[in-house]
Amino acid sequence: MKVKPKKSLGQNFLINPEIIEKIVDCGNLNYIDNIVEIGPGTGNLTKELIRKNSRNLFVIEKDENLCNLLVKKFNNTLKVINDDVLNFKLDRLNCTNLVIFGNLPYNISTQILVNWILYDYNFIHIKKLVLMFQKEVADRILGNVNEKNYGRLSIIANWKLKIQKEFDIESADFYPKPKVTSTLISMIPKKNFIKITNPEKLEEITSIFFNQRRKMIKKPLNKIFPNSNIIAEKLNIDTNLRPQNLKPEIYFELAEILNKSDS
Repeated sequence: MKVKPKKSLGQNFLINPEIIEKIVDCGNLNYIDNIVEIGPGTGNLTKELIRKNSRNLFVIEKDENLCNLLVKKFNNTLKVINDDVLNFKLDRLNCTNLVIFGNLPYNISTQILVNWILYDYNFIHIKKLVLMFQKEVADRILGNVNEKNYGRLSIIANWKLKIQKEFDIESADFYPKPKVTSTLISMIPKKNFIKITNPEKLEEITSIFFNQRRKMIKKPLNKIFPNSNIIAEKLNIDTNLRPQNLKPEIYFELAEILNKSDS
């Protein structure tokens, strides 16, 4: 069955077997009970996942034609879920000891990641995420304080995750070839992280601060808090700094303060 990639769904199928094997190896699957693959496409990575770990494999695919192809190709060796991952809650799977693989559509990759981190309860049962992003997006996820790529995405990702770059993947490793380089990132959920009662406040805080990332933080701080001078003193914040100069922990604390002030 010949499958034509759909541009509307951002479909680029990974075809290099060496890269596929390296991706699967990043998951450390020896002691894993459940695997989820996001956007399996024609099943090239899926095949290697089954070869390396024959336990429960769930694949989430929006394209109904590809779902039918995967069912025919792999019979009863996996569970095919025909759904949009943006609307899919991980707790529907009701499983623990879980690793997630994903060649995420570039146009929604950040939204998927942020939704999982901020709003999905089942995130606590994930052992590891092995996800592919457009390199530009990956650089933002990996950005450290005081670096130009550091921002909203770095801070949200670092709230619950230990993040590591694995390797870059060239466009020639896909069909059709994307116009950009990809980067594979592995992420391990943290067992201990600062509690934020309302995660939406972290989104709000980081959006306001980094909308004007070159301005001194005095301006966004005044915009959000009427008693900004007291908060700056409490958290030992130099208001002459720029947003990229503040550590993630400061933003976590600001989000919790904002939540209490709005309650």
